[in-house]
Amino acid sequence: MTILEIILLIFLVFSAVMTVRFDEELISIIFLSIFSLILTALYLLHKAADVALAEAVIGAGLNTAIFMSAISQIRHSDSD
Repeated sequence: MTILEIILLIFLVFSAVMTVRFDEELISIIFLSIFSLILTALYLLHKAADVALAEAVIGAGLNTAIFMSAISQIRHSDSD
C-alpha cells in the first residue's frame, strides 16, 4: 500500500465521520460529495477507471444534485 493510498483512506474515513457528525444538512452533503471524490481517486489508483467514472458521475454529481434539490424543496415548503 502506497503513502497516497493511506492518505486517501484517512481522508475517506474523516469525510465519512464528518458527513454523519454535522447537524446542518448542507455541510453533510458537501462532505458526502468529498467522500465520493476521494473514493473516485482510490478507484483510479486501483486501475478501475469504469467504476471511478460511475462513482464520479453518480456519487459526486447526481447524488449531490438530488440532495440539494430535496433540501431546497423542504426548506422552501417550511418557509410557507
